[in-house]
Amino acid sequence: MLTPEENHILTRVSADTAMGKLMRQHWTPVCLMEEVAESDGKPLLVEVLGDRLVAFRDSNGRLGLLDELCPHRRASLVLGRNEDCGLRCLYHGWKFDVEGNCTAMASEPDGSELTSKVKHRSYPVREWGGFVWAWLGDPAAMPAFEPPAFAPQEDTRIAILKIRIPCNWAQVKEGQIDSAHSSSLHSSDMVPARVEGAAADDKSWYRPSTDKSPRLQSQVTGYGFRYAAIRRPIKNAATHNYVRVTQYIAPYTSLIPPNSSYNVASVIVPIDDETTAFHFIAWGGKACPSTAEWRKFNHAVPDIDLDGTWAPNRTQDNWYGQDRQAMKLGNFTGIEGIPNQDIAMWCSMGPIVDRSRDILGASDLAIVEFRRLMVDAASSVADGGVALGTGDSKIPQASIASFEGVIPKETDWRDMLDSAKQAAE
Repeated sequence: MLTPEENHILTRVSADTAMGKLMRQHWTPVCLMEEVAESDGKPLLVEVLGDRLVAFRDSNGRLGLLDELCPHRRASLVLGRNEDCGLRCLYHGWKFDVEGNCTAMASEPDGSELTSKVKHRSYPVREWGGFVWAWLGDPAAMPAFEPPAFAPQEDTRIAILKIRIPCNWAQVKEGQIDSAHSSSLHSSDMVPARVEGAAADDKSWYRPSTDKSPRLQSQVTGYGFRYAAIRRPIKNAATHNYVRVTQYIAPYTSLIPPNSSYNVASVIVPIDDETTAFHFIAWGGKACPSTAEWRKFNHAVPDIDLDGTWAPNRTQDNWYGQDRQAMKLGNFTGIEGIPNQDIAMWCSMGPIVDRSRDILGASDLAIVEFRRLMVDAASSVADGGVALGTGDSKIPQASIASFEGVIPKETDWRDMLDSAKQAAE
């Protein structure tokens, strides 16, 4: 468990907090590329780390990210006109390009020197792996952008679903690095089967184990930590283990053990202290689904399962669409879709869970590791230290991989990760 003070460090993300400072020392995925695909299209409100920004693609296809409020009289630029290579405020016609330069002031006299003196706050952006990434920290400290582990190449096949979740980022992240819960919460979708390794089709995922109580082993790394969930396999249980290795790449990314068709990852980005952008990703592999197929499989289709803001239509008010009759007939949760089952658990804890009241067990080793690691890492940044995953401890994300498989008991799971990365590519 954490003290209330430690829980505060873990969960608060605004610019003046320890965790917020840590996150701003990393390139942050702020929206999906599909949300700003149209030149001169509708400006996009971007809410991230407690801030409100506006993204737009100009007439030449260049992407801009600015503070939301016009520096003139603080009206929202999200309502502005995106035209002629700039975003024009509706209030007085002040216009800004993607770099924040003021290019027009309709309310000022022709030739006014004020135009050249006004500079709106803009943020460097990169487009990669389906995301728009932004540097939200000190411009003087901006590192080169590095492709994420789930999109090592620009042409890596990738499918992303996005859901806006009304709870804190840390309880979402803890769900993504918790292997033990999948054997219960997702047991109707992650089905034990006599397969050689994890498999998938358009109906379910399949696992070669019925073991619901994994043994956990963890290892702290320079980028976060990795851990193995070790279970008894259905076949050859006397001589082999079924091992699933999850990687946590601080602060946003988790690499979840793959299946025989594609790899899996999640990207968890705080919108504010009590709201989170959850991204669940299929990538690479020989049979990576399309974005439409992935969202349908997970019951996370916009305008069907989600509203226009990516918020789920299944909420506490309608009990997350839970079907009690389906539960009587054998479905474990009565909730359709792996992410929706998770969301019901995360949100049922409240906006920010009180971790001082937890009762943790052996299967919570990864949760304990995550909390200790991130509280210490954020506290170090607050004291002037370098953020976890940056500086001398930084390694290329392309060298990081998750793993799953049935392996001989004498084999160390750590030795399997190099071959896992080669297979993922």
